[in-house]
Amino acid sequence: MSPALIADHAAVTPVPWKPYDLTTTGDGVLARIHARGSAVLASPSINRGTAFTLQEREALGLAGLLPTGVSTLEGQLRRVYAQYLQQANDLRKWVYLANLRDRNEVLFYRLLTDHISEMLPVVYTPTVGLAIERFSHEYRRPRGVFLSVDQPEGVETAFRNTGLGPDDVDLIVATDSEGVLGIGDQGIGGIEISIGKLAVYTAAAGVHPRRVLPVVLDMGTDNLNLLTDEMYLGARHARVRDGRYDELIDAYVSTVRKLYPNAMLHWEDFGASNARRILNKYADRVCTFNDDMQGTAAVVLAAAFSAVRAAGSRIADQRVVIYGAGTAGLGIADMMREQMIREGLSPQEATARFYAIGSKGLMVDDADDLLDFQLPYARSRAEVAGWADASDSAGIGSTGPSGAPGPVGLAEVVSRVHPTILIGTSTHAGAFTEAIVKDMAAHTERPIIMPLSNPTSKCEALPQDLIAWTDGRALTATGSPFAPVVLRDRTYQIAQANNALIFPGLGLGVTVARAARISDRMIAAAADAVARLSDAGAPGAPLLPPMQDLRTVSAAVAVAVATTAADEGLAQAAMDHPIEQVHQAMWRPEYPKIEISR
Repeated sequence: MSPALIADHAAVTPVPWKPYDLTTTGDGVLARIHARGSAVLASPSINRGTAFTLQEREALGLAGLLPTGVSTLEGQLRRVYAQYLQQANDLRKWVYLANLRDRNEVLFYRLLTDHISEMLPVVYTPTVGLAIERFSHEYRRPRGVFLSVDQPEGVETAFRNTGLGPDDVDLIVATDSEGVLGIGDQGIGGIEISIGKLAVYTAAAGVHPRRVLPVVLDMGTDNLNLLTDEMYLGARHARVRDGRYDELIDAYVSTVRKLYPNAMLHWEDFGASNARRILNKYADRVCTFNDDMQGTAAVVLAAAFSAVRAAGSRIADQRVVIYGAGTAGLGIADMMREQMIREGLSPQEATARFYAIGSKGLMVDDADDLLDFQLPYARSRAEVAGWADASDSAGIGSTGPSGAPGPVGLAEVVSRVHPTILIGTSTHAGAFTEAIVKDMAAHTERPIIMPLSNPTSKCEALPQDLIAWTDGRALTATGSPFAPVVLRDRTYQIAQANNALIFPGLGLGVTVARAARISDRMIAAAADAVARLSDAGAPGAPLLPPMQDLRTVSAAVAVAVATTAADEGLAQAAMDHPIEQVHQAMWRPEYPKIEISR
């Protein structure tokens, strides 16, 4: 389009007509409806289907467009839950819920909120992974903002086309789809992880569904299955990794800062080469958060808080082995290290408490392939001189060339270090063997062992084995959900270290406080709030609260985050009554009052 045509087009484009306006009054949410007839039924924020009264149907031009009977929200819930249960598999359940959200948002979120622990694995991980893989084939209705590396100049236009103003957006979840849920590069389909994440923000913490935006940054894809699929809806070229990548990221951040100055930016499922780099670049400039790094680390820190309290100790006293020294594993190390420093250790003393094991064994400072974020945790070669290499112990890696030191494996590290905490983020199934666990348990009364890899088939150890091998002394949390374990008439509840215990409440707290940025102390406060909701000292009690308590957990996290933001001078809103402010900010899935415009 020529510049003249663009100018003419801009000159005649009217302000978008809205079928409704939602406002908050002292009596709750008010929907002022301008639309009539089928346009009302096509607007999921105001459509309540058979729950419209006969008078409302007459006034809104719906007479004859709905069955005669009038339902209550509770009656609709019984119907849709029964329909949900009739779906053949989890993917069909995901599709059913997606269709329900597209026609009646309140009903969808009420159903999800009432059955959060049951439905979380469907709307989010692991089932959303199937939906992402099937995105181009199952595509129905656009939701979110699609940005392309091939059109960085179109970023502002894309956001303006949403019709949302500077005070209308609290939270944006964006992904570049390179590291999706353990299934890797998924191109344009990654938009579904952003959508799923925001559904959890709303169901768990009451973040308003009309004040959030899902975004996908389409950088192309290296997934050949997608590139050769004639139905693929993303950019059909290899993933861009040069300066154009950063150009689109910069355009995204600067545009969002300009158009939605109060929005928190959540990064999701970025590849290891970019996730930490992007977070470090923007963390001091914008209110930003990476859930794969900081959310994972925070929920593990929460489990560690609970465990060390149960053991009568503190974080600063621990010796920690991280098995799987990638972005997630060392994100956990970073957060635990900062807590150790807050508890009185020097930075050097805190760093020395960690032993990081990667795909080539224990990280040592003379390795030539360490990434920037791995370097601080590399041990000196002199320190490990004489340690057995992986050929002599149950570790990962292989021996080096003849005469060269070989990689040091997990078994040798545990034998030498006598760790008090063992964390697995390796996806190496069964890596925490009976011999390794018993060796660890022989030197610490309450070994803290967290096999966090997902899915269950990649878990470093099964909780029933950890309980049995330690005679019930292990304090454990897992990445996947597991049934309780029974040992000699005692039942052990297994905590799931699910990020959903952290990120929804964090986002709500940031929104309430209008935090200028997210600090390490705010994230640590979130972890502490979660830990305090679990009585881990009781025999068999889990280290973390159960997923069905997510609304309560999220409220507690939000209060802690907002209060800490105020204490650090990062809150741009006065936090005079944080509990009441958080309570009032939590959107509840109820049909709003209606005012029908004339």
